[in-house]
Amino acid sequence: MSLDTSIDGRAVESAPTEVPAFPEASERVRALLAEMTLEEKAAQIVGYWLDQGGEVVAPLADEMSTAKDGRTLADITKDGIGHYTRVYGTRPVEPTERAAWLWNEQRRLKTETRLGIPALVHEECLTGLAAWKAATFPTPLAWGASFDPELVAEMGALIGESMRDLGIHQGLAPVLDVIRDPRWGRVDECIGEDPYLVGTVGTAYVKGLQSVGVHATLKHFLGYSNSRAGRNHAPVHAGPREVADVFLPPFEMAIRDGGVKSVMNSYAEIDGVPVASNPELLTTVLREQLGFDGVVVADYFAIAFLEVMHAVAADRGEAAAQALKAGIDVELPSGDAYLAPLVERVRSGQLDEGYLDRAVLRALSQKEELGLLEPDAFAGEAPAEIDLDSPRHREVALRLAEESLVLLTNDGALPLVADARRVAVIGPNADRAAALQGCYSFANHVLAHHPEYEIGFEIPTVREALAAALPEAEVVFAEGCQVEGDDRSGFDAAVSAAAGSEVAVVVVGDQAGLFGRGTVGEGNDVESLDLPGVQRELVDAVVATGTPVVLVVLTGRPYAIAWAVDGEQPKPAAVLQAFFPGEEGGPAIANVLTGKTAPSGRLPISLPRSSGSSPYSYLHPILGGPSDVTSTDSTPLRPFGFGLSYATFAYDDLQVAATAATDGAFEAAVTVTNTGEVAATDVVQLYARDVVGSVTRPVAQLLGYARVALEPGQSRRVTFEVPTQRLSFTDRTLTRVVEPGAVEVWAASHAEASAKLTGPEETTGGVISNEKARGLRVIPGEATAREVVTLTGDVHVVTPEDARIVGVRIA
Repeated sequence: MSLDTSIDGRAVESAPTEVPAFPEASERVRALLAEMTLEEKAAQIVGYWLDQGGEVVAPLADEMSTAKDGRTLADITKDGIGHYTRVYGTRPVEPTERAAWLWNEQRRLKTETRLGIPALVHEECLTGLAAWKAATFPTPLAWGASFDPELVAEMGALIGESMRDLGIHQGLAPVLDVIRDPRWGRVDECIGEDPYLVGTVGTAYVKGLQSVGVHATLKHFLGYSNSRAGRNHAPVHAGPREVADVFLPPFEMAIRDGGVKSVMNSYAEIDGVPVASNPELLTTVLREQLGFDGVVVADYFAIAFLEVMHAVAADRGEAAAQALKAGIDVELPSGDAYLAPLVERVRSGQLDEGYLDRAVLRALSQKEELGLLEPDAFAGEAPAEIDLDSPRHREVALRLAEESLVLLTNDGALPLVADARRVAVIGPNADRAAALQGCYSFANHVLAHHPEYEIGFEIPTVREALAAALPEAEVVFAEGCQVEGDDRSGFDAAVSAAAGSEVAVVVVGDQAGLFGRGTVGEGNDVESLDLPGVQRELVDAVVATGTPVVLVVLTGRPYAIAWAVDGEQPKPAAVLQAFFPGEEGGPAIANVLTGKTAPSGRLPISLPRSSGSSPYSYLHPILGGPSDVTSTDSTPLRPFGFGLSYATFAYDDLQVAATAATDGAFEAAVTVTNTGEVAATDVVQLYARDVVGSVTRPVAQLLGYARVALEPGQSRRVTFEVPTQRLSFTDRTLTRVVEPGAVEVWAASHAEASAKLTGPEETTGGVISNEKARGLRVIPGEATAREVVTLTGDVHVVTPEDARIVGVRIA
């Protein structure tokens, strides 16, 4: 695949005007377009934010908000409207009452506007529908930790059903940004650091949401997560090969395999070119190369940002022209650029009306597909009863939360003994519902501005869940400290609680929020990966009591916790990593801690050894790893894919096809056995390394994965059918190819098992000495021997017809 991002925004604006190619559209849609005035066309490609004002739930929302000037909604929509922005998700509204209002408002648009076109309603839905009383699921980083696309698809369908019942048509999710720097605040919105994991899990969410008739929106096209120094909205400096090979594949998968209906642009500028004004990305790559035929919506205020943040446009009209020509069809959340400034530019002849018509055709075609143009749309009544947090919601939320929990260390302290008499539960996140939810949960996104409102559904805290799971034990609680700040006044009570208990569960971590309100989330970027505040000191103080400590790290990003995982004694006896596990996160943590459920989560992002080791990716070439020519060590504390269980697993009898055509596929099979004493699920991971390439290649690359449930002593054969295009990359001519040659393939439980391990086996979690894998902790028998498959034939140029994902059979 070729990729050229060299066109700058101003050159695009001053280029000769060419009438764009029109998308396919029905006769009904084309007839509507032919009837429209310029103002009516512009109205169909903008949003209107009904409740904007006061709450900061988007970047620079205060500065970008527009006064309503006393106008009525009828005045504002006299020419029609494209989208209604966040009808349910801007402030707490009773869902059934709001639904009744929305049905009436849609009928008003049908009867009181000249063309009678209803509004498309969009909402955020990253951790569930962002509305009051709606279920809150685990954050996307937890989706990645589960390595379970099928369950994520189930969740997506449930979220979609809630949205559909409320008259919502489009969800602004999933986020397909590949994590590159854990200092970035939006890490908790992302799925992981591997493009294939992000693509498979994200595509599953798309399929689930769209299976019930709600359109998904991929965010953020393209490269947003590579912002310099992990700062939100910072410039991105990435070569075209990194863009094509790391950031693009998840979007390609969701488009070709998921059939996604909408894409949202990135705020980023790549090598000085804002994505919002880049036709090479938004049209050439997205539409012509990937085959996307849906609607591109602007991230909130992104078009205005071409003027006020990027300074590539002199005014809103120039910004509108650049964005429209580049390929952004709909301006969200409002119409700062695509209303009067765009109309004036078209009317004056500065912009060909064909660009406006192209966007309107796409927007109207989407409304037609959603049924909004049908005569009987909204003919009935709004639902009188809507259950946004049903038992089915909670069952899926619990399963996904359980599967996402990653056990990092365990010296035998877990599972907790059932007959414990006194358990101390300590820490700033031990008894807070907000600590279980991500940045885009309604509670942390919106309710933080409305403390007078209850959360609207049951969400047991870790303390409450442990008390329920250990009914015979006395569970004592001490906060110890807060997430942020340097107040140590609670240390004495925490130490006293721990000293008199058989075990202390200490729950530390993050508070998700927006733009400085919290420790992680959009706009909450950090310079250090140390735990916020004085939380480490609290853990040290509790550990010093001599009571065994189980540390639960409840966060939206990985932190540098080497002191707790691999540090010198005394240290916690066990460490469990939880990524904002949602409304059932408390019970899920309690189930894992007590042994009701064996942990099966795996790290979707490498756990950093220190702040200074970031940014790091397991997908690094040889020069990106540790070596004798530098005094720094980039080896992660725990690698991508790592996770312990209460069982142990052995891999053997790896068989890999000896040869495969560069335009074909090959099989790799391995037997996995539960060598432990409890039933558990393993995540079998297949990796590869291109031995010699025309450009440098990663030392390890995930080819496929499978969750395998095993009873004690049970073995199962896992077979991966791998299309060779999984080994494709962008060559020196910026063409995506599969090259012939040797490829090493191995099955393992995590990415760092690619190293050739030497030395004696030790107990589970012990260190195997190897100068090329310093500090690596492995499970004995986890990595099978490498096999080599030789790709034969000519260099194969990857085409759209090659798009396939890895198939898995478990016998």
